[in-house]
Amino acid sequence: MFETVKNAFKVKEIRNRILFTLAMLVIIRFGSELPVPGVDRNYFQNWFAQQTGDAFSLVDAFTGGSFLNMSVLALNITPYITSSIIIQLLTIAIPKLEEMQREGEEGRKMLVSITRYVTIALALIEGGAMAIGFGRQGLLEEFNALNIIMVIAVLTAGSAFLMWIGEQITDKGIGNGISIVLIINIISRMPQDMASLFNQFVIGKPVAFATLAAVIIIAIIAAMVVLVILLNDAERRIPVQYARKIQGRRQIGSSQSSIPLKVNTAGVMPIIFASSIMEFPVIISTLANYQGTGWWSEVLRYLSSTYWCNPSYPKYSIGLVVYILLLIFFAYFYTSITFNPLEVSDNLKKSGGFIPGIRPGKPTSDYLNRLLNYIIFIGAVGLTIVGVLPFFFRGVFNADVSFGGTSLIIVVSVVLETIKQVESMMLVRNYKAFLTE
Repeated sequence: MFETVKNAFKVKEIRNRILFTLAMLVIIRFGSELPVPGVDRNYFQNWFAQQTGDAFSLVDAFTGGSFLNMSVLALNITPYITSSIIIQLLTIAIPKLEEMQREGEEGRKMLVSITRYVTIALALIEGGAMAIGFGRQGLLEEFNALNIIMVIAVLTAGSAFLMWIGEQITDKGIGNGISIVLIINIISRMPQDMASLFNQFVIGKPVAFATLAAVIIIAIIAAMVVLVILLNDAERRIPVQYARKIQGRRQIGSSQSSIPLKVNTAGVMPIIFASSIMEFPVIISTLANYQGTGWWSEVLRYLSSTYWCNPSYPKYSIGLVVYILLLIFFAYFYTSITFNPLEVSDNLKKSGGFIPGIRPGKPTSDYLNRLLNYIIFIGAVGLTIVGVLPFFFRGVFNADVSFGGTSLIIVVSVVLETIKQVESMMLVRNYKAFLTE
């Protein structure tokens, strides 16, 4: 990896792209510290300290602390992520959107435009909810219509600005811009989390205990990173044979290829979906300043990951079981909308391809279905391990960090994809240099 980066800086075009990306990231971090006019910046810090749940921890991690600091980028790219998921799911239910998705580059541009408009709408709604809901409780220094409008406008503009920066990084920088913005936010919180872990388990402890604790912390993090890398890169290649074709008097020989099926086909989406469903009632109750009484209070505890794997509250770990079931369900669901075995089978049949030992048509789609179900289950088990381990250590050892399985998968996946893009750009340059000689 370091050799790839070193070689990339020797190429002017790639070096300029990397420097442009770094410049954009510096602007993002500067914006994360720029306060929104007319708000009490200490409000959210005091409010977070009073919360017993962790429903907003993922939001704070995704925004790189901007939400907690109540900066102009407080909403960050969360509206864009939400709108992207909504549009992606709506392509299944709305034929017009599905048609756009299949129209190639022009259809993709139209979907991107729709996603932008939905992002602005969501930013206005979220900004309005924060300005009005929290403004009444002390977020705004003066709770009046002018301040409310100003805060909504600033938060919406900040979210739109980040969306624009993400697109600029995609066009003129390195990697997927939105993903790069997301991981820089997550990474910015990691030093603070690591310092918190070492202060809790290492600093001030006996030498033997501190050494053992430091080794265990580093080993667990390293093992999770390795597991995420394996999940991200592992794939099952299905061999495909193409029949011989006759053109005029010549017979073109058969060729071989393969269909790569990734073990973690759905990526991080199952964890995001499962977490969102479990945390949604908790977030709504928190925003409404209603923690409930009686049965509703118990329900919120089952849904809150703060109580999972806690020896003092073993019954609330039932919520973790529900979370795991949701994660596995969404792993199958998301894969079903991104990979269609019947469509792949039809395309193979039209192009004269077949899987050795499997008849074309329905037998091929049935075979792909069986194989896909097996692969998805392995990927879901891996995702479950990565997603549940942080809850286990938090419940048993009270090791609370803002980044967990979700953040780790996003960071590792984006870093690997970005490095692959740099390598491909260098390879293309080498080919161009060879052809011009």
